[in-house]
Amino acid sequence: MSSRTKFYLDKQNGKIMGVCSGLADYTGIEAIWLRVGMVVLALSTSGTVILGYLLIAWLAPNKPAGLYEGPEEQKFWQGVRSNPKRTTSEVRSKFRDIDRRLADIEMYYTSRNTRLADEIDSLR
Repeated sequence: MSSRTKFYLDKQNGKIMGVCSGLADYTGIEAIWLRVGMVVLALSTSGTVILGYLLIAWLAPNKPAGLYEGPEEQKFWQGVRSNPKRTTSEVRSKFRDIDRRLADIEMYYTSRNTRLADEIDSLR
């Protein structure tokens, strides 16, 4: 399992122990909504959620520094965690698009293009 697909506590962006910000990083949901949901659940249950919160804070590892190179990579890995099958199909689609564009470029340069041939000859 990749280190980018694991759950980590995000203490750098966290308010209390970094559990909600870690969940936000893992799922892609805004941290404020997770915090509001945690407070509502804590008030509506008899402390079970608080016990679970403390257990997660104790067991989960801290987020390593430099886990993502940028926001695009973070968004990509959130997509991988939420729906790996969709992400692989997106990657395949991007490779097909790159392959198609390379084939178009190859066809352009290998076809008998007199204007291009004249330009190359003029450069010699």
